[in-house]
Amino acid sequence: MNLYKIGELARLSEVSPRTIDYYTKLGLIEPEKRSDTNYRLYNDETLARLKRIESMKREKYTLEEIKASLAQWNKVSHDDLVTDKLTSLQHLIQQVEKEAKEAEVLVEKLKPSQLKNLHKMLTPSAAACIEALLLLLGKSPLS
Repeated sequence: MNLYKIGELARLSEVSPRTIDYYTKLGLIEPEKRSDTNYRLYNDETLARLKRIESMKREKYTLEEIKASLAQWNKVSHDDLVTDKLTSLQHLIQQVEKEAKEAEVLVEKLKPSQLKNLHKMLTPSAAACIEALLLLLGKSPLS
């Protein structure tokens, strides 16, 4: 297990030492232990967690949402591979939800004849996916 001081962790994760301090104060990350000279030491899991946090920030999640998400995954598993896969799935689901809401706005602007033509152009599997998303959003299907 590798242990990193803040400067090393900052360089490897491509975030500033100040950001690492801030995330530590917020409880997003925790030092593994302290050195004999009282330096905070972080492990490889923290490095992976920082990369996950930065990825979620790029996806426009708030720090509160990130903290909640990380807490959920910690309850499920301490295995980094499982946690990474669950985080990726959560990102995909949330992205699909955002896109479905954007598509809903566009579909609502269509006239009935345009909607019918759109439905005819879709493959059966695409139409089924759209109908399922509309049902999940509490809207009536396209048919």
